[in-house]
Amino acid sequence: MKHFPLKSIKSSANFCSPLGVRGLILLLFFSLNASAQWAFRLPAIISNHAVLQQSADVKLWGWAQSGNTVKISCSWNPTDTVIAHPTKDWTWDAIVKTPKAGGPYTITFISNTQKIDISDILIGEVWLCSGQSNMEYAFNWEQGVLDAGDAVAKSANNQLRFFQLSHKYNSFLQADSDGEWKISSPETTPSMSIAGYFFGKTINEKMRVPVGMIASYWGGTCVQAWTPNEVYQHDTELKKMAERTKPVNWAPVEPSVIYNAMLHPLVNYKIAGAIWYQGEANTGEPEDYGKLFAGMIKGWREAFKNEFPFYFVQIAPWNGYWKNSAAYLREQQETALKLPKTGMVVVGDLVDDITNIHPKIKKEVGLRLVNMALKEQYGISNLQPYFPHFATFSAKKDKANITITSIGKMNCKGKTINSFQIAGEDQKFYPATAKIEKNGSITVSANEVKVPVAVRYCFTSDGMPNLFDVNGLPLIPFRTDKW
Repeated sequence: MKHFPLKSIKSSANFCSPLGVRGLILLLFFSLNASAQWAFRLPAIISNHAVLQQSADVKLWGWAQSGNTVKISCSWNPTDTVIAHPTKDWTWDAIVKTPKAGGPYTITFISNTQKIDISDILIGEVWLCSGQSNMEYAFNWEQGVLDAGDAVAKSANNQLRFFQLSHKYNSFLQADSDGEWKISSPETTPSMSIAGYFFGKTINEKMRVPVGMIASYWGGTCVQAWTPNEVYQHDTELKKMAERTKPVNWAPVEPSVIYNAMLHPLVNYKIAGAIWYQGEANTGEPEDYGKLFAGMIKGWREAFKNEFPFYFVQIAPWNGYWKNSAAYLREQQETALKLPKTGMVVVGDLVDDITNIHPKIKKEVGLRLVNMALKEQYGISNLQPYFPHFATFSAKKDKANITITSIGKMNCKGKTINSFQIAGEDQKFYPATAKIEKNGSITVSANEVKVPVAVRYCFTSDGMPNLFDVNGLPLIPFRTDKW
């Protein structure tokens, strides 16, 4: 052990003087007090102006010194005090029952001598919107939006609120996030996802309940980074797929790193469902996407302990993708519909410029998503949000015949039907002529193909549909082959 002379100790700490002792006591007092103040806290998402899910068992949580109790009182039921007991790691949680939609309310948290009040709490519907840049696309993006009109100027709405997270990543699970709840207004709305805004706004208008939209998205990100690590630990095939991802210089691609920082801090928060628009970043290896995407959805539901509805957007046409990679990825996206409580919307017709990966038509994307939710989640029966899709293929002589499952007879917007291809046994596809028959089926042919064996529709990276049902919804891209 190293020894120091008494003189050096006295000169550096001056413990023997009364002032030094008092200073040490004060230092210890303020240190302990600061530690205690820091110890009792709530996560960022449980804060002023929050929206909590209505008529539900909602978890509240935070941090406090072990040995203290946390008392929780909600103004919608002031006679019922809920008690939580911090564990050895100073975490605590408790369940409170929320009433039907309404508010504003206050929630009071007390631990020992410390008290936290959060106010202006609304009870309503909470949705998560996530994905990459086409979900992140906000009103204030420089290239603008074509179908939003004066929505920002008219966006003042105390019943619609947003919680937006910054772009963050981490190799380890994070307990908390950044962000704060903001009330919709011309000042707060510009930075919000356009699709997410119109989704939430429409639920608020149709259901007449407060709506909270949690915005967690990051442009250019791959599905692997959004997936919980537990998914990979239980599926070696998915783990190998995820580890094949090549680095890029605009976003992290390491498995789970974005989930760790931008989703995991939210998993205790009760949500009604999620909307998702992503896939463009995975077109390099589209054959993996279906399994990875399904793994992410199941992983989120397990993490939230909630089999919530999950509605997603099939990626839009763009001529910058490699060959037919986007077509294969769209096909993989569709396989997620095998999971319960999932729905897919098609936006191939909502593209103003196929040379731009970010179409400027975004309000309609949100409306197509919300119609799915209003029909399936909220029981509005007179909506028809389902897209026409391929049913059967048959061939006779030099013509192929396609039947479609749709609401009403299909119609073409334009003089000719676009984006059909046909092939024979040589597997060479040629542009095809298509005709809608009186019975609603579609006849497809090409001079180069004498014996058709396969048909494709909009099965290219940039193919835009011009066949629609009576509700104006486009036919989902398809192929009859598995080549």
